[in-house]
Amino acid sequence: MKSEYNLSKMKSRKNPYASKLKKPVTMRLSEDVISYFKAMAEDAGVPYQSLINLYLRDCVAQHRKVDISWQEKP
Repeated sequence: MKSEYNLSKMKSRKNPYASKLKKPVTMRLSEDVISYFKAMAEDAGVPYQSLINLYLRDCVAQHRKVDISWQEKP
């Protein structure tokens, strides 16, 4: 194996799967939710959007369902 390679003549091309990897979306999140994930992301050393994506991916893998039940006022 060579110690150095000359890549100057190599033609670059876009990743054909890149558009299928992630889809940009716009979401409205509460300030406290963003602060929570930003603090956790800083501790973990990852971008906070990646951390949110990992959390949501875990929810998908675990087939978690949201249980929204409103308590009745006495």
